[in-house]
Amino acid sequence: MEQQRLFQILELDGTLRIGNMVINEKLAIEMYKLLVLNRVFDRKLVNMQRKGQIGTYAAFEGQEASQVGSAMALMEQDWMFPTYRDHAAMLTFGYEMVKIIWYWMGRIEGCVPPDNRNILPPYVPIATQIPQAAGAAWASKYKNERACSLVYFGDGATSEGDFHEGLNMASVFKAPVVFFCQNNGYAISVPFSRQTASETIAQKAIAYQMENVRVDGNDVFAVYVATKNALEAARSGKGPTLIEAVTYRYGPHTTADDPSRYRSTEESESWKSRDPILRLEVYLRRQGVLDQDVQEKVATEAERLVNDGIQYALTIPKSDPAIMFNHVLSNKPWNIQEQESSFNRFMQEHHQ
Repeated sequence: MEQQRLFQILELDGTLRIGNMVINEKLAIEMYKLLVLNRVFDRKLVNMQRKGQIGTYAAFEGQEASQVGSAMALMEQDWMFPTYRDHAAMLTFGYEMVKIIWYWMGRIEGCVPPDNRNILPPYVPIATQIPQAAGAAWASKYKNERACSLVYFGDGATSEGDFHEGLNMASVFKAPVVFFCQNNGYAISVPFSRQTASETIAQKAIAYQMENVRVDGNDVFAVYVATKNALEAARSGKGPTLIEAVTYRYGPHTTADDPSRYRSTEESESWKSRDPILRLEVYLRRQGVLDQDVQEKVATEAERLVNDGIQYALTIPKSDPAIMFNHVLSNKPWNIQEQESSFNRFMQEHHQ
């Protein structure tokens, strides 16, 4: 079976593959600023983890174009269902930076979305968000709303039953949902070749009579256009789309992982020639809208925004661990009450 070709717009040399496509200069610059901001944010959170300021962290460096490009295609009323690696998408769609930092600090405040955005807290269990996104999209359709759902997941999630259940339901009811798979080559340490016998993730949509696109996940233009088209189709009643964004994470699965045990340094380095930020920089220079001065201003502003966010996040008082017993069940059953009482006694005895 011939492997499905990648949808691409921006070549590595900064030229456009689709010659007659007009890329708005303002949009391209906005994309660039967001890509740089998110890379700075990601690297600084890795540093925070190494200093013990946050817990285990899931980095996304290398996947910025997949997240920024797709999130920029959303409308204000749409719904986002992110995983624990989709902070760039969340920031792009309007989630406050400080709240993402608080999330990784274990603060409940980090799970509270902005009032004007429908963004679910990051999902950690693999693929559970997929049927929920399908259900939310079906509810939007039932209520005659114009809202769509965009749900993120990795290649490993496609081996879960939730993936197939979500796609099946969405297809049957023509729910306005876009399933966005960031195929970064590994489900923790399991390579794609051991994840599925299918040549691609995108082709899995065929069984559900669903539209599918396989896109270059490091091409922010292609990701944006593919997602925008899928959302417009969903919004007009044509049903869901499965998008496979082929990308790569440079770093470990999380800061608790050692990727050298299952992949080579050469493999990771080879992907850096396709880096999403470098590719866009080449394009912007060719267009005459990016020079050294502008590049430095963008980098400086990104540093300032992230540093301000981190400094503010660290001013919050230390979290009360007893909060773990709240906000799960409205009425605590007897066994949870016993555990809470036992925990409180322990804290009083050892922290007086």
